[in-house]
Amino acid sequence: MGDLPPDLDRLRTLETWLVLSLDRVRERIEAVERQAQPRHAPRPPAAARPAGPRRAPTPDWGISSVGVGAPVAEIHRGDCFAGGMALRPISAERARAELADGVQACGVCRPETVLDKP
Repeated sequence: MGDLPPDLDRLRTLETWLVLSLDRVRERIEAVERQAQPRHAPRPPAAARPAGPRRAPTPDWGISSVGVGAPVAEIHRGDCFAGGMALRPISAERARAELADGVQACGVCRPETVLDKP
């Protein structure tokens, strides 16, 4: 455990990086497998492929609590890395309502720039 950062912020950043890296590796494995298959052989059905953990679909919008012990919430775009793994999916309507009620917008992905447009 001595090789890991001691604080939550850096651990969350590392976790996000690892998840993204794992997704890239899995995509590359699938691409190489597709290239290695003979063109005349059909691809095995999804049920026949090994089942591995898959990430949930990325939400369009999310809300997350930020800070250690501070109950501050932020609205994020669903693909924002700053939302971390604690991003809870919400609808665009709820995101607009939360922003109108004073919930902070993420300074990285700036969701208010898109949500303000009709």
